[in-house]
Amino acid sequence: MAHDMRAEALRIFQAGVAAANPVAAVSAALDATITPPALIVALGKAAGLMAQAALARFPGTPTLVVTNHENATPIEGAKVFAAGHPVPDDNGAQAAQAVIAALRATDGPVLALISGGGSALLPAPATPLTLADKQQVNAVLLASGLDITGMNLIRQQLSDLKGGGFLRQAAPHPVTALILSDVVGDDLSVIASGPTVAPIGTAQDAVTLLQARGLWERVPQAVRDHLLAPGPAVDLPNAINILIGSNSQSVVAMAAAMPDAHVIADPVIGDVRNAARLICGAAGPGVTLWGGETTVQLHGTGRGGRNQELALLIAQEAAARGWAAWACLQGGTDGRDGPTDAAGGLVDQGTLGRIAAAGGDIDAFLANNDSYAALGLAGDLLITGATGTNVADLGVLIRRE
Repeated sequence: MAHDMRAEALRIFQAGVAAANPVAAVSAALDATITPPALIVALGKAAGLMAQAALARFPGTPTLVVTNHENATPIEGAKVFAAGHPVPDDNGAQAAQAVIAALRATDGPVLALISGGGSALLPAPATPLTLADKQQVNAVLLASGLDITGMNLIRQQLSDLKGGGFLRQAAPHPVTALILSDVVGDDLSVIASGPTVAPIGTAQDAVTLLQARGLWERVPQAVRDHLLAPGPAVDLPNAINILIGSNSQSVVAMAAAMPDAHVIADPVIGDVRNAARLICGAAGPGVTLWGGETTVQLHGTGRGGRNQELALLIAQEAAARGWAAWACLQGGTDGRDGPTDAAGGLVDQGTLGRIAAAGGDIDAFLANNDSYAALGLAGDLLITGATGTNVADLGVLIRRE
């Protein structure tokens, strides 16, 4: 029975991932409206597939693609850059300079293809900041427990491309952006740190947030100086921004694959421990589905990610509630959770027993943020490989009573 429930959970999850197929989404958007571009720039974890769809419509158009190493493959007619994620690297910095140069040199409209992950993949440090400054800031933010909106509020103030900077580099030429959202609520200013929309806030807002969360002294002095002495305000050029895929659309697709399922209405966000209690409290007998993006505050030195840790916490919560037969899949739609090769976890009523039988201590694993090792002992890592898309996280819980 456990095997059947695990297979069913995986099938439902895959339906959600398929609904965020970048090729189909871009092709449909281009069918509806678009001016032939003079330049195509694709950035994010889905950049490669999005660019392929655009080049099929506009062959021969100069095209730059910036994506993560796992998704980087050669594309005929495009210059592909493989860059670091979640921590920016030199490859990403070089890609950012190539994008800036292409935007400044273009002689006509620009088509931007934007997906999640673009923020880390395309670091363009504002003068006089360095890549090392941005890497240190990113490491602090990733361990802080801040949600994606808070992180990107800060990132935007440190970049020449984020928070509308892409538009300034392309001016006076118009920009149309097709956007695949990895952000719960689909705030376009947050996706990839909003290169084609107005910034989330101001430099002072970033200072206030860093100070409020006890992070101010942990970021480099050059970053603090930059935030305390912002440059003059510059009017932002207009852009056409079109949302072509999202987490909520993928949840709808999962529900279509299991019509009798209960869908948790609100996105599951916030701390993973609270999320585990919320999910188990909402899950009656049958199938329960949800989307969202949780947060983890790092205290240990282990490996894992928010999806793996949430899966383990759900296993603990289910055991505490005395559930007899169940399975739960919690995974990232991009196929990667944190700095690991896993997308998340696929746990069931035997998970905790398998960890204990292998000599593991579940409480110690969680205290050390070492969910990858714990799930590995149980044989419960969700390994999908890179999916070529990214619309945040999806979850499936099946109970049999």
